[in-house]
Amino acid sequence: MDNDTEKRWYVVNTYSGHENKVKENLLMRAESMGMQDHILDVVVPAQKVIEERNGKKIEREKKLFPGYILVQMVMSDEAWYVVRNTPGVTGFIGSSGKGAKPTPVPEKEVQNVFDEMGINKNEAPKDLAEGDKVNIVDGPFKGMLGTVTSIDAENSKVELDVDLFGQVTSVEVELNQISRM
Repeated sequence: MDNDTEKRWYVVNTYSGHENKVKENLLMRAESMGMQDHILDVVVPAQKVIEERNGKKIEREKKLFPGYILVQMVMSDEAWYVVRNTPGVTGFIGSSGKGAKPTPVPEKEVQNVFDEMGINKNEAPKDLAEGDKVNIVDGPFKGMLGTVTSIDAENSKVELDVDLFGQVTSVEVELNQISRM
């Protein structure tokens, strides 16, 4: 594959504590600017930990790399611009500055992060089929219900019809962002 059309993972620096908000903003900006084919996925590396507070065990999310998110994208001038100019983003890791595009993270290192998070990017609910009702458990549409209209297993994506402000709207989400009802 030509480097300009290959989807790769990049590390983006954010204000610490704003990782989830930056993820949300970036995904919404990608959609509103028609860049979904270039900005494909955003992951806040975190894992669930159980802590004891006041004698009670609580589960919380602990960020593996505070102040950093992973962005899967096809590098282009436009996509680079959209990411760099998203509120809360302070820059890319692996860029020498002076207008130089960043270097992608090796796939093995990205997989190590996903392994540590306990997720498999290609994991889909078993026997998922068109017409199935699902819960969206992560991403900008978290908490919504949807009906599967198409499944793209190769790219780990699923297209859903969701009720958005009283109107049925088609949205695309990662397979690992849904769970069967």
